[in-house]
Amino acid sequence: MNKNIKKQEKIILNSFKNHIKIFNYLNSAKTISKINKIFLLILKTLKSNNSIFWCGNGGSASDTQHLSTELVARYEKERKPLRSISLNTDTSALTAIANDYDYSEVFSRQLEALSKKNDLLIVISTSGKSKNIINVLKKAKKLKVKSVAFLGNNGGASIKIADLSFVVPSNVTARIQEFHIFLGHLICELLDNYYTNKK
Repeated sequence: MNKNIKKQEKIILNSFKNHIKIFNYLNSAKTISKINKIFLLILKTLKSNNSIFWCGNGGSASDTQHLSTELVARYEKERKPLRSISLNTDTSALTAIANDYDYSEVFSRQLEALSKKNDLLIVISTSGKSKNIINVLKKAKKLKVKSVAFLGNNGGASIKIADLSFVVPSNVTARIQEFHIFLGHLICELLDNYYTNKK
């Protein structure tokens, strides 16, 4: 029993250490500048009365729904609702497109139907290699929809297609997702600050 407790404590401690290591590494002027660029693009989109679209797979799909909802409902402060939708939420569209076309088209088909010029697409992907993510980023370019990618590892093919990208330098999915949600929350906080302090 004591051996098991020690083993569990070691796992917990290593997780804390790895999490902190990533956050400390990204705590830099370069990171702050990149986050600010992403925020300003999001703000420009919203101020122009355009929409933000989100998409991702697996745990990242949940993150897109979470962050989109923070904009539509609220984050921490009372402010007007913001135009945002996760392309992961319409199960009928997702299953119809996957069944009638291909799963690689589940996001690009929706973006083509719903978006207009100068809208913004935000993709969340730990690898940047998923076909449906690559396809929706390519579709965004054709539609003149701006794009931001929250990525991990080396960014995969997505890093070369997105207009702006943020890569978490880790190959551990959990650590990447932890920073992605932190990044999303930070952007929500910046939006709260802008809209509640606007004169």
